[in-house]
Amino acid sequence: MAKRIAILTGGGDCPGLNPAIRGVVLKAAKLGYECLGVQEGWKGMIEADARPLSPDDVREIVVKGGTILGTSRTNPYKKDGGVERVLEAFKTLGLHALVAMGGEDTLGVAAKLFKEKKVNVVGVPKTMDNDLSATDFTFGFDTAATIAVDAAERLVDTGRSHRRAMVLEVMGRHAGWVALYTAIGAGADYLCLPERPVDVKDLCAKVKAAHAKKKVALVVASEAVEFAGEKKDEKLDDFGHMLLKERGVGARLAKMIEDGTGIETRHAVIGHIQRGGAPTLFDRILGTRAGVKAAELVHAGEFGKMAALKGTEVVAVGLDAATAKLKTVTPDWLDLSDDLI
Repeated sequence: MAKRIAILTGGGDCPGLNPAIRGVVLKAAKLGYECLGVQEGWKGMIEADARPLSPDDVREIVVKGGTILGTSRTNPYKKDGGVERVLEAFKTLGLHALVAMGGEDTLGVAAKLFKEKKVNVVGVPKTMDNDLSATDFTFGFDTAATIAVDAAERLVDTGRSHRRAMVLEVMGRHAGWVALYTAIGAGADYLCLPERPVDVKDLCAKVKAAHAKKKVALVVASEAVEFAGEKKDEKLDDFGHMLLKERGVGARLAKMIEDGTGIETRHAVIGHIQRGGAPTLFDRILGTRAGVKAAELVHAGEFGKMAALKGTEVVAVGLDAATAKLKTVTPDWLDLSDDLI
């Protein structure tokens, strides 16, 4: 009987997950393994909910966004008996190994299971925020930033027509990579990042100056930016992250700009639109390569590791290194953005 590899996708979905699933399944089949698709992330492992995944099941999913396996933000370590049920699921499903695809939370659980319970687990990094350490890029990021740049360019067109300032709020909880790339790529006039509090006086002065020259101004902001002198008061999820759906950063910035400059200002939030749709070519290839590498790591018995992009190569790195800390926007990138924006 062939050994079984289970695959799960946890946390927020993003373009590139289906190509990664496909990469694992096709390579695993070549190596003589069977694959199971765990439903809805760690929730599925707690419930031992998995279905067979054959090469025929994944042949055409390289073009599709989202994840055919479903996802959740379930944390086994926050559920009574959750870890024990995950371990039991390994036996119930007859698994040799598990490939966990996700960001810091999903892979953090995988790292802990390997370290504490010696579970045969391999990681595949995905996050549209591009905030995982030990890898140069994560799939999902290129698609998210590409969609955001397109939205920004459209906002500038309508803003110029009405002589307005425009604010685009993009995703980015703790790291501002999407906002950074969007602002540089779209030629924004101001950039608001989680890595540094917004100076409203400086924001208004620069928006006013840009608008005076061009009859339009564009501000790009991450969804979780902070404002200088403001106290945070946030609700947290199972993984200890702030819940952002009611923060309304874009709307707040638009009002601040309008009040501070007298310029009519509108805002747009593309939100989950960034998560859906077909992945870009870059994300299709990166997701595929990461999936193939994960299957190879399982075959080689290199557990507790993750497939990471280093330069142009996909290599194995320790899950501990990948999840030890978030990869936030670094000072050199902030300096570059200050030179351009």
